[in-house]
Amino acid sequence: MWKRKSTSFRRNFSPLKHVLPFRLLLPACIHLIRFQRESRLMDVMLYKLTSATLYGIEAQAVDMEIDIAGGLPGMIIVGLPDTSIRESKDRVRAAMKNSGFPLPPAKIVINLAPADLKKEGSGFDLPLSVGLLAHLGHFPAARLADYLFLGELALDGRVKPVRGVLACAVLAEKEGFRGIVCPKGNEKEAALVRSLAVYGLNSLTEVVSLLKDPAAWDPAECALPTGEDEVGSGVNFAHIHGQAQVKRALEVAAAGGHHVMMTGPPGAGKTLLARAVPSIMPPLSELEIIEVTRIYSAVGLLGRRGAILNRPFRSPHHTVTDAGLIGGGLFPRPGEVTLAHQGILFLDELPEFRRKVLEDLRQPLEDGQITISRGARAVTFPSDFMLMAAMNPYEDVFIGAEQTSVDYGDAMRRRYYSKISGPLMDRIDIQVEVPKVPYGALSAVQGGEESKEIRHRIIAARNRQEKRLRQRGKKRNDQMEMEEIKRFCVPDGEGMRLLETAVERLGFSARGYTRVLKVARTIADLAGEDRIRTGHISEAIQYRLKNASIKTE
Repeated sequence: MWKRKSTSFRRNFSPLKHVLPFRLLLPACIHLIRFQRESRLMDVMLYKLTSATLYGIEAQAVDMEIDIAGGLPGMIIVGLPDTSIRESKDRVRAAMKNSGFPLPPAKIVINLAPADLKKEGSGFDLPLSVGLLAHLGHFPAARLADYLFLGELALDGRVKPVRGVLACAVLAEKEGFRGIVCPKGNEKEAALVRSLAVYGLNSLTEVVSLLKDPAAWDPAECALPTGEDEVGSGVNFAHIHGQAQVKRALEVAAAGGHHVMMTGPPGAGKTLLARAVPSIMPPLSELEIIEVTRIYSAVGLLGRRGAILNRPFRSPHHTVTDAGLIGGGLFPRPGEVTLAHQGILFLDELPEFRRKVLEDLRQPLEDGQITISRGARAVTFPSDFMLMAAMNPYEDVFIGAEQTSVDYGDAMRRRYYSKISGPLMDRIDIQVEVPKVPYGALSAVQGGEESKEIRHRIIAARNRQEKRLRQRGKKRNDQMEMEEIKRFCVPDGEGMRLLETAVERLGFSARGYTRVLKVARTIADLAGEDRIRTGHISEAIQYRLKNASIKTE
């Protein structure tokens, strides 16, 4: 009986039957027991440092909390990270290993606060690796509070450039950080914030060296050229033959920041004239350089340039969408009106743009900014630009040019202009005809006045405007509101009567009336006159005659 039980026991619990699973589980069990024993001796460690994320073109501080404790090895990132941030744990591990800082197995939890703010971008690689290096004891952890960290890591430990570093540097100065640690490729733009210590570094080993001994490293210096002696980018006006009246209108527009519409047949030189306007625009001030550079840095269009020194010139195609022109997206991005901030937005063949897209221009033309709402959040982009538009007088200009009847030509013109709304046309201060250039002007040796000479007059006129409007927080005549217009745009008696006749006979709207006064004020500034005279009013009225004679929907 006993023998049978023993045989049954050996048959059911044979070592040969269970030896293979035990051999597989034994090393894992030993490793788990050893790790649990070490984890009991390991204190819970929490490291805190600061990075930033972009929302629009503004940077928002993100507090990174790194908790390292015992448990199964792994890395978890919480706090609404996007895909590029979730993937950063693999880049960080590889970069630290290849830089000679292998990370021991541990349970790592990374919290990005505030938790309700969506974060995007690859700039969190560097702060995450710095927090882990502090855990390994490569430098005093107390120094994490002195700097704002931003940068992407390559697998070999190099620190790669990211978007929006200038906005993050402005944030670091505002929040009172000692300095900012960023990629070497972003050093020049960050150094535009002169009061902030900027450390542009090439690799993870350099970051460790900096945090070990900050006194051994010198911050980057701002090397911002003034640009005062440079002629802005663009075609020189001296290379454009003829079109003296159009050049004069563009000079007035550039001096006061007024919007311009050019109408003429193909080949008359509308696009060439538009591309020549940047060469007569005044240079950007240091504050304007920072504003424009911050926009291009946030969009990722800065490239290797440390700053945008010339006024932007943007010329989108007529197939541009609403979001492409105005801005938008899940994470709101600037559109063309913001990329043209402090510069020129040129819309060639204006009636070919979709009407809804053009109607979206009303707010930025009036307010100098555009607000985009996304759920519970809204972002405001600057859009203080000078609009330049060009169009043909008829849809098929060659058929229209063959007509001898003026009435038929006006009918074709009205039909083509009806693609543009009246309120939008009313916001364009200067409208000028661009006729065909005669052979005599084309074959002339001299093209006209140099851009540099025109630019000097425009700078002098701008200085007069800024001096007059400085106390009211404005710089140009086109920015004047009713209070400034009533005070600074009072014509003489004959000029007032001429303006009254124009309003009554030509049907100027209230907006058209104020814009004539603004343009007249700019013409007087170019002439060095303190008072608006009859000739200034007469010239300003001529620039709106087309708007009065062609009625649009």
